[in-house]
Amino acid sequence: MVQSVSILGSTGSIGRQALDIISRMDVRVVALTAGTNVELMAQQCRQFRPRLAVMATEEASDALARQISDLSICVMWGEEGLIQAAAMEEAQCVITAVVGMVGLRPTLAAIQAGKRIGLANKETLVCAGELVMAEAEKYGAQIIPVDSEHSAIFQCLMGVKDPGEVKRLILTCSGGPFYGMSREQLTNVTKADALKHPNWKMGAKITIDCATLMNKGLEVIEAMRLYRLPVEQVDVAIHRQSIVHSMVELVDGAVMAQLGVPDMRLPIQLALTYPQRTACPVEGLDLCKCGPLTFAEPDMEDFPCLALARRCAKLGGTACAVMNGANEEAVALFLADKIGFYEIYALVCQAVDQIPYVAAPTLEQILEADRLARAYVRDHA
Repeated sequence: MVQSVSILGSTGSIGRQALDIISRMDVRVVALTAGTNVELMAQQCRQFRPRLAVMATEEASDALARQISDLSICVMWGEEGLIQAAAMEEAQCVITAVVGMVGLRPTLAAIQAGKRIGLANKETLVCAGELVMAEAEKYGAQIIPVDSEHSAIFQCLMGVKDPGEVKRLILTCSGGPFYGMSREQLTNVTKADALKHPNWKMGAKITIDCATLMNKGLEVIEAMRLYRLPVEQVDVAIHRQSIVHSMVELVDGAVMAQLGVPDMRLPIQLALTYPQRTACPVEGLDLCKCGPLTFAEPDMEDFPCLALARRCAKLGGTACAVMNGANEEAVALFLADKIGFYEIYALVCQAVDQIPYVAAPTLEQILEADRLARAYVRDHA
């Protein structure tokens, strides 16, 4: 069990739940970072008394500094602050709960400092997975996934002695708010419709990704990187109840699954306590009351983002970074009511086809691919 932690993205959904878990444990918070939610960050600083607090903008940083001027907390802003929070000597574990490519450099800094990484920032592995995993091996950093699906795979693999025994990973997917709807029905859906996830309470960006099934595509790529498997050995099954969080099929036909109520606090806590398990405030699963558990194949024709992600996974190189950057930009435009639901896919697909491809990119080339993809979407929306 770790004794100290930095949380990148403490005012978001994962960050707030992480602090809820930590408040019940003997774990010291040494750094908190956030976007622009000054009020909530000030409350968190007063409760947890970190050494460092980081905001996304200088304006937010100045506002926070004024609100907590009576506390001995260093306040910073921007990427430099994020990197410092990630690499702090006192932090044994860094929970990376920021959304998007902003998490890449801080995660690399934490890895290079040899930290345990509680990884909830999937874009890090989507865009630069081969580089990140190579750095983790080089510096002896431990990456423990916090996403419910990848935590489930991680837990199932605890019982597997030889990686060669794994036939495939099966990531479960709720199907989002539009499961079963046709392309014609989806043409005019609104932002409000897309934000009504049936099972999970999450931030706006990831909720839209769930509606398009892009989130599951990102998770397929993430699973490939985490568990060093080709995309052909990572499948997706629609599981509307979100009780089975994912499964591992072994070469002898046995299938192991991790089940639980849909609550992110369990995988967050495991990232802090591994290899031990401790009592958790999450409600236990009552199999007699949870109802039937159903599974189905995903519809990749009416929800083409998943198929696009699998295509980019096979391409590798900068394809995944382009897809991710274009998707982040397109989702932001959809949330701003500037494009329609299916325009998300169209713009991302165009960016993947148009942005120059690099097969074995450096970190700088990955970041440039991300920049070009975002610019393409803005210019063609």
